[in-house]
Amino acid sequence: MSYADTMAALADRRRRIAALREEMRGLQGAVEPQPVQDYVLAGWDGPVTLSSLFGGRRDLILIHNMGVGCTSCTMWADGFNGVYEHLAARAAFVVASPNPVEVQKAFAAERGWRFPMVSYQGSTLADDFGYRAGGDAKDVKLGGWNPGVSFLRRDGEAIVRLSDTEFGPGDDFCVVYHLFDLAPGYDLGWSPRYRYDAAAS
Repeated sequence: MSYADTMAALADRRRRIAALREEMRGLQGAVEPQPVQDYVLAGWDGPVTLSSLFGGRRDLILIHNMGVGCTSCTMWADGFNGVYEHLAARAAFVVASPNPVEVQKAFAAERGWRFPMVSYQGSTLADDFGYRAGGDAKDVKLGGWNPGVSFLRRDGEAIVRLSDTEFGPGDDFCVVYHLFDLAPGYDLGWSPRYRYDAAAS
């Protein structure tokens, strides 16, 4: 297929994806919020409640990260770090992982992460939200933890979950795979690393 014909066919499919996204927004707008409890999590300066993570904001984007043992979760977090100020202008944004706080602190400093973090330790939040083996998780990942995001809202004194979805290669939350998709025949077996040899292609 010629370049022009291929671009036209891809543009048509992107329009179809955009229409499907509009349908999804309609479904999301009609959701019945899921009540959640005010969990106590391990914060960097001591125990913190889920409600305190809102920091006075109405909404909270809570990232479920598998921790320092996962290069993919690290890449996703690197991406969020780059747009953190944009995200924080709309909602509170916090990354949660199973790692102890001291491990989180060291890894975040190494990566230059600017967003706040909490640890699941001592909490059933990941289990209850379906991001831990034994919960509603569909596919158990590294160490029994699953990656994804939950969108939470304060409704008076109550906390509700409006949406959640898992993360994975090719999803809507990591631009890397979509850029690679623009080149035919790229290595489908590629996986992220913590560091790259500057001379590597």
